[in-house]
Amino acid sequence: MKQVYLDSAATTQMRPEVIERMTQVMQDSYGNPSSTHAYGRSAKSLIENARKNIAKQLNVSAAEIIFTSGGTEADNLAIHSCIRDLGVKRIITTSIEHHAVLYIVDYCAQKYGTEVVQVKLQDCGTPNYLDLERLLSSSDEKTLVSLMHINNEIGNRLDIDRVGALCKKYNALFHSDCVQSIGHYEMDLNKLPVDFTAVSAHKFHGPKGVGFAFIRKGTGLKPLILGGSQERGIRAGTESVHNIVGMDLALQMAYDNLEADRAYVQDLKDYFKTQLTEKIPGVKFNGKCGDHENSTYTLLNVCLPCPADKAAMLLFTMDLKGIACSKGSACQSGSQKGSHVLSSILPEEDLQKPSLRFSFSIFNTKDELDYVVNVLLEYLEGVAVSSER
Repeated sequence: MKQVYLDSAATTQMRPEVIERMTQVMQDSYGNPSSTHAYGRSAKSLIENARKNIAKQLNVSAAEIIFTSGGTEADNLAIHSCIRDLGVKRIITTSIEHHAVLYIVDYCAQKYGTEVVQVKLQDCGTPNYLDLERLLSSSDEKTLVSLMHINNEIGNRLDIDRVGALCKKYNALFHSDCVQSIGHYEMDLNKLPVDFTAVSAHKFHGPKGVGFAFIRKGTGLKPLILGGSQERGIRAGTESVHNIVGMDLALQMAYDNLEADRAYVQDLKDYFKTQLTEKIPGVKFNGKCGDHENSTYTLLNVCLPCPADKAAMLLFTMDLKGIACSKGSACQSGSQKGSHVLSSILPEEDLQKPSLRFSFSIFNTKDELDYVVNVLLEYLEGVAVSSER
């Protein structure tokens, strides 16, 4: 059976060079980075060199890069500390953020009485920027705006420069989950008016379990995890040296090969979209994922013309055929609930139809996409025959 992995928005295949480098570090540099002997100093130097490399890539100070276990921890660190320590009384966000943001926002609302206000969404799922400015101008309360750069389910790209400028104009702090964008887009965080970002290595062909938070100097953020003075006192716990080094190399390779890799993956997405449009009448593309200019080049969220009573087995059928894709965020795959993102933007008629997220990488081919289209056609034709009986 053919195996096709089209779930890179959930996690990416690691580059062989990254695996090799991480293996070398695990074998040779196993000292605790907090130890003062030679083994510890060697491990510490690897961490600080990685920090400098990442900071240089994003044009920020090394002191502004704090290593974490991934994007979820980085999101929690920024949002929780803003409420607990920085005097933020109001959060402006949307209903279609990643749950790493939505859950900590809800927690802060319950624990600290923080006011939570949601920006209106356009039909496609993009925040209404005029409504955002209205909300920012409507209160003098200290405010945090939390809007993700690229939506992990529908691929919409936020106008992050515009949002940052509005936050600066109204003296609001700005947090953006950049898990789906850093490593895929050039980002100058020194020029970009954002105070906090969250990044995860496994989204750009690095290891799982490691990421970082960008925390702009002078914001005064306090630690979420206590127990040691690691990461300049912002994040306690022994650093995962091999993972940090692997993330550094993965990010370096992502940007060294960005132009060629982006062109290759964009071509795959365009090809897949064309094949689906030509061969499956009635297919739709959710959000702005079908828009070349306003969505990421890495994914398509596809609404298929299939009745609700025949939709339940589609994802299972894809898996049986060796195709890995998603009905939404992988973080929600164990839940029986539908996608909170699609529920916020789709009409009821389309919510009754199956939607699948296909996300691409440099390791995919057009032959694989042809196979997926044929499997979808076979399933839909089978549904049609069954309905006629």
